[in-house]
Amino acid sequence: MTSSSLDIVAIGDAIVDVIATTDDAFIERHRLPRGGMQLLSAQQADELYAAMGPAREISGGSAANSMAGAAALGLDVAFVGQVAADQLGDIFAHDMRSLGVAFETPALVPPPPTGRCLILVTPDAQRTMNTCPGASHELTPGVLDLDLIRSSSVIFLEGYLWGPERPRAAMLEAANVAHSAGRTVAFTLSESLCIGDRREGVLGMIEQGIVDILFGNEDEVRQLTGCEALPQCVASLSGKASTLVITRGPQGALAVESDYLVEVPAMPVAQVVDTTGAGDLFAAGFLAARCRGRPLKACLETGSIAAAEVISHFGARPEADLRELTGL
Repeated sequence: MTSSSLDIVAIGDAIVDVIATTDDAFIERHRLPRGGMQLLSAQQADELYAAMGPAREISGGSAANSMAGAAALGLDVAFVGQVAADQLGDIFAHDMRSLGVAFETPALVPPPPTGRCLILVTPDAQRTMNTCPGASHELTPGVLDLDLIRSSSVIFLEGYLWGPERPRAAMLEAANVAHSAGRTVAFTLSESLCIGDRREGVLGMIEQGIVDILFGNEDEVRQLTGCEALPQCVASLSGKASTLVITRGPQGALAVESDYLVEVPAMPVAQVVDTTGAGDLFAAGFLAARCRGRPLKACLETGSIAAAEVISHFGARPEADLRELTGL
């Protein structure tokens, strides 16, 4: 394996988050999946946006959030994702580059527009996500810079983008190129991939050895494996990826490598304000520590610190100095 010039290249949804606070009555009235995520058409997104209260716009997307966190931790990172040549696309590109994340994917001419996620945060800090993928699901293998893929120690693939055929083909191409160059492929699950007819495809991909590091929260791994108890989930997935990482919210996180299991508690937070991006920043911290050669427990602890920081304020991007908090 030749030396790498980048730490991480991520491929995922290029989305702008539109975040507003609301109450449970609004969630019920609009029949939204409280604490979960649903996909919307452009028309449905327009209708929900019109009904929302005052909102703030912040570039988002799961893997994009992770790269923002990794850049804040001092890593050299890049992001691949599809935006349109419109106002939200310009906002997304500017935000990524201003954070130190390389972003060079050419914008396409709309329609469809740049993707957006309408996030409603209730008083208990739970976030209900309503995503209109737009241009993000138009990503194709043709936009990949294969030299960029080969140059990175880790390729990080986002589960939300695995469902649509064209971006799935792009991620498979990237994973194959990465493995041929001796690189590590990390994959983060999404709830939408762990249910219905997509579940078997995801399991098959994992069983084929495409994934070296698998991230998922407790609910996702239960849905993916069909197991009720967490130890059964761990037993089912251990060995199918070299490293299995499971986040458990207030119960902390665990990781398994070669039958070696490590658990860490959640980092204390004075007040949980918004859980948007908790898993994304956990992955950022874990991968950042891994790229710096830290042991497994330290990787979990770094992820927990990053996740704790992001849930202490609105938005899925870090506001405090993560390098100072983690000592990375």
